[in-house]
Amino acid sequence: PIVSIPGGEPLLHPQIDEIVRGLIARKKFVYLCTNALLLEKNLDRFQPSKYLAFSVHLDGPRDIHDEAVCREGVYDVAVQAIRAARARGFRVTANTTLFNNADPQRYRRFFDEMMELGVEGITISPAYPYEKAPDQDHFLHTRDTIRLFRELLAAPHRRWRFSQSPLFLEFLRGNLDLECTPWGNPTYNIFGWQRPCYLLQDGHAATFHELLRTTEWSAYGRQSGNPRCRDCMMHCGYEPSAVTATFGSLRGFLASVALMLRRRGLPCPVPGPRGKKTPPNLAPRAPEMPLPILTRPGGASDDSAAA
Repeated sequence: PIVSIPGGEPLLHPQIDEIVRGLIARKKFVYLCTNALLLEKNLDRFQPSKYLAFSVHLDGPRDIHDEAVCREGVYDVAVQAIRAARARGFRVTANTTLFNNADPQRYRRFFDEMMELGVEGITISPAYPYEKAPDQDHFLHTRDTIRLFRELLAAPHRRWRFSQSPLFLEFLRGNLDLECTPWGNPTYNIFGWQRPCYLLQDGHAATFHELLRTTEWSAYGRQSGNPRCRDCMMHCGYEPSAVTATFGSLRGFLASVALMLRRRGLPCPVPGPRGKKTPPNLAPRAPEMPLPILTRPGGASDDSAAA
């Protein structure tokens, strides 16, 4: 029951308040994505609700964010808007994309700053080299992503809150192997239902039924052999896989609970006896880490499969 409203900038839409009210009336949880430049002066158009959260785009500390958006002073405007929204009782989250020039220690301090502002959670995602992006020099490849997130999330501060599942964060750290779920976050815009994924721009379908029936779903994900997907670890495809792994088996659920309870000393062993079947997308990777041995359906262990 979650609807994310991205941009452009949704607050430019003259009827955005009506759209949000209509979704809330249907008991949908709405995440309105915004750069926050127009947020403070538009707060009167909305009412605080557990169903509404403003997801503020902040790509890091002040100088990094201002450079990323090519405009000085944007970070300070966004921070002031967050304070104003929180003071009026609105839910606020942050949405952060990390590139290959990210300094883990500076981002750890950035996480602290977001918690001090009252942000209820941060969504973090690695930027990957999709072909239509104008800047190809600052994207993360798979090994770079794992190296960055292992350092970034090592001994996480207890007050940090991420708007993501524990298994997805373990995936970013290279401790679990997930496959993309390209249908996990269906996208609709003025052109219709977008085929996966929104970064690849493979066209649109007129109806949801057409999207499901005519999309070659097996052509997406790292195991598909699609070169455009090779280095992708984006939340839009892999967060649904992490959620499926969490709730698809008792073992996956217990693993998530253990990770939430033990915020330090990751990776955390996955509970349960060896030999139990587990979903194929809950497979350990990065053999240099002390990880549990999980088994794929059919009885083959992941160690033997990796060999």
